[in-house]
Amino acid sequence: MPTKTRAQTSDVPHIYQLKVTLSESQPPIWRRLQVRGDVTLAKLHYVLQAAMGWTNSHLHQFVANGVMYSDPRFELEHAHQNERKTLLNRIASTEDAGFVYEYDFGDGWSHTVIVEKILSSIGAKRAHARCLAGARACPPEDCGGMGGYMNFLEAIRDPKHEEHDRMLEWIGDAFDPEVFDIEAVNRALRRLG
Repeated sequence: MPTKTRAQTSDVPHIYQLKVTLSESQPPIWRRLQVRGDVTLAKLHYVLQAAMGWTNSHLHQFVANGVMYSDPRFELEHAHQNERKTLLNRIASTEDAGFVYEYDFGDGWSHTVIVEKILSSIGAKRAHARCLAGARACPPEDCGGMGGYMNFLEAIRDPKHEEHDRMLEWIGDAFDPEVFDIEAVNRALRRLG
């Protein structure tokens, strides 16, 4: 049986290949990313926002092994560890390790994040995150969680739906849930540095 690769502590950061899936999405909305293992969770938050297509308009947290991590400025109800002082390779040190990224506690967007591979970065010239693959558009902000998103899609697909015109006006006249633009995601990730 093959052993799981573990990130070794060294001066050379490893590259983590992550699969991020929006929970309860059917068909799945997902992204495959590569990031440095020594990225802070605070920076990973921005990577996930850019990769998924969110607009960083709401609070967020990470949950790994029963421990919550977030920005201490949020002053959330439960005790959280400081995401600015926590590295990805500390909460997920092996392949197949997983954790949860939650965004917008009102809409309740939960993402499952799995470490698919841990790769050596020796010889790697890039320091920024990149997206390797993905599927489907991110739901619009403030659409009411997965249930609201399903209702939104039903309304925009059916010209006879009582909410059809209002939803199209709200979204800007067009929304294709099947579209995923990897070039746009990678441009956004490059801007993060």
